[in-house]
Amino acid sequence: QVQLVESGGGLVQPGGSLRLSCAASPIIFSSYAMDWYRQAPGKQRELVAAITSGGDTNYADSVKGRFIISRDNAKNTVSLQMNSLKPEDTAVYYCHAARPYREYWGQGTQVTVSS
Repeated sequence: QVQLVESGGGLVQPGGSLRLSCAASPIIFSSYAMDWYRQAPGKQRELVAAITSGGDTNYADSVKGRFIISRDNAKNTVSLQMNSLKPEDTAVYYCHAARPYREYWGQGTQVTVSS
């Protein structure tokens, strides 16, 4: 059974940093595009950052210059480094793996940015 397990969420003050990680098993990780989505209360789930199997990245305009997505195919992990966090970044963050005809979601990890 495929599992995506997120870690690294928590409470941080505005301007702070957090690093989210997602461990994937037992899929052929290197062939999947990996994404981070987030969903704030009362809002739709939105794409935050994406990285292809080849390492190309894409970011939502709201996080460009602050967040960095990376992947380690040897460890089957994808990470999201979040810097200069703002209260509006508060959400549940989800790891997502996708390739044609297959997609998987993690259970989500809460990120709260508050003083």
